[in-house]
Amino acid sequence: MNWAFFGGLLSGTIMYGVPLLYTTLGEVIGQRAGMVNLGLEGILLIGASVGFAVSIETGNPWLGVGAAALAGALFNLVYAFLVATRRANQLASGLTVMFFGMGISAMVGRAYVGGGIAGLARYQVPGVAALPWVTRTMFNYDLLVYLAVPVAVLVWWVLYRTRWGLSLRAVGENPSAAFAAGRRISALKYQAALACGFLAGIAGAHLSVALARTWTEGMTGGRGFVAVALVIFSKWHPLRAIVGALLFGGAVTLQLQLQAMGAGVSPFLLNMIPYLLTLGVLLVWSGARRFAAPGALGRVYSGEE
Repeated sequence: MNWAFFGGLLSGTIMYGVPLLYTTLGEVIGQRAGMVNLGLEGILLIGASVGFAVSIETGNPWLGVGAAALAGALFNLVYAFLVATRRANQLASGLTVMFFGMGISAMVGRAYVGGGIAGLARYQVPGVAALPWVTRTMFNYDLLVYLAVPVAVLVWWVLYRTRWGLSLRAVGENPSAAFAAGRRISALKYQAALACGFLAGIAGAHLSVALARTWTEGMTGGRGFVAVALVIFSKWHPLRAIVGALLFGGAVTLQLQLQAMGAGVSPFLLNMIPYLLTLGVLLVWSGARRFAAPGALGRVYSGEE
């Protein structure tokens, strides 16, 4: 393995893993409040289309990222309304939101299909370019990449070191007890949904504005569902989500590298590598009972709020 291959693999792992990490962190917050959101794919597409459209119209990719985050947060309120207010089935509500998001994103992005932008500026870590083994793409990322791990640490701190985080986790574990303790169940679920949509919107914008720098329908490629799987892999812990996102990002990059090298393997099999890895990790890791899911995850709370 030469340094160019290793450098490309490392850079691709980080770049492809970052949007997945943001999405997984958002879903961790949502599931800690007892909500399983299968609509993440739709939110990612909303973020990607809105972020790209605003970037083109304003010429400022950061305005695109901000608009995508806001659009994702507001769009996820549809899911929160169905689940927290109307007490609808979470899985059915999530799938409805997903298809709704796919349709809206196609409509928003229709005029921008095939367009291109400069995207987010990238910055190399000072001093590393002089190292002989550092390639052009290594340690040369946009600001959202550098913020990904600090955001994961921030989510961990909010969930485990603040009163709000304790209340949110109590809602996910036992909403009746949380209600008896004076917590507003619906309000906390709405807040969790806003945070989840906000982070997923950023992830979608990163895909279109920083990675692809273009927009095509369905460009998220199932990352919303992978994020749900990675929440289970991480045992509902934000810091473990970093490992899961990098594993999937590495698998995606590896199959792209192998295809570019002309590996004598069917490209269809290579495309399956990231998802086979996700299944394999879940098969091995999900059997551990040390870290169980939130007690009320996926359940409809019918008490008086």
